[in-house]
Amino acid sequence: MMGSMRMVSPRLASIVAGALFFAIPALGQQPATISYTQDFPGSDPSHYMISISSDGHAHYEGNGRLIAPSKYSTDDSVPDSEQLDFTASKSTVDKVFDLAKRANYFQGDVDNKKHNLAFTGKKTLTYTDGSSKTSVTYNYPSVLEVQELTHTFQNLSSTLEYGRRLEYCHCHQKLALDQESKQMESTAQNGGLEDVSVITPILQKIIADRSVINVVRARLQRLLDAK
Repeated sequence: MMGSMRMVSPRLASIVAGALFFAIPALGQQPATISYTQDFPGSDPSHYMISISSDGHAHYEGNGRLIAPSKYSTDDSVPDSEQLDFTASKSTVDKVFDLAKRANYFQGDVDNKKHNLAFTGKKTLTYTDGSSKTSVTYNYPSVLEVQELTHTFQNLSSTLEYGRRLEYCHCHQKLALDQESKQMESTAQNGGLEDVSVITPILQKIIADRSVINVVRARLQRLLDAK
């Protein structure tokens, strides 16, 4: 005996088709992205850009020196822009997007108009999603949430630049690791780093290298434990 076939009602078929119609665009929807660009001639780096997407994917471009002039090296050249992809922590993603929302996604002027403010670099914040793009450029922000975002991205750049320099020193100038890690720890103690987890693989690689002096490895382990 052949099994009976169950008929689908026209109303149910219509509901399913409608759900699929609305689900398909959602599947292809691009995540929202917040990017920060800073140009400050004479600083190190003098140019950098960080973008963070709502799904955690992030990108960095910067032209910072890989090693500062010292007794270990006289090379003070600035390399071509370095690019790297990384994954931002959930706490950083949540923080950045919450601040952007509270800043009305950068709609309107946020630049402080006081005439006695020193120039601290041209800064641009941009928000993009599938349907809109808003952007604002400023020197010193008058909006508290934009101030916090600026500090967050600046500190994240410091973290990434320390990671680049530590990796370079580990490969080419191991003696310079002591000074570099000491400066990084001091920066962290002064609240100048953000999301140290993004350079965890670099720190772990140096910590595991027994040819690196113990004081450096212990210093980097403290930074890793405090992230």
